Amino acid sequence: MVQGLGERLQQKRSSIKLSQKEVANAVGVNPSVISNYENGERTPSVEVLMSLASLFHCSVDYLLGIEKTSRASIDVSMLNDEQIARLQYFLSSINK
Repeated sequence: MVQGLGERLQQKRSSIKLSQKEVANAVGVNPSVISNYENGERTPSVEVLMSLASLFHCSVDYLLGIEKTSRASIDVSMLNDEQIARLQYFLSSINK
């Protein structure tokens, strides 16, 4: 088991006010599996870990404890290349 993974999963789930059952439905596992992850009894597969990170709007690195802070992610799939470039420019200008 990855040290602290269960606590980070539980914290992220609680922060968006989802039940274990709701998270389980969203990522395609049984609710008892989410409980096992949070209690440190099981480790999610790479596929489930990626689904959890997407659901919680954080990186897999954050969930694994590699990255210490949870950065929000932005879904840019509906933007074209020019809009993405403008968004990147805007974000870099406010991050200085």
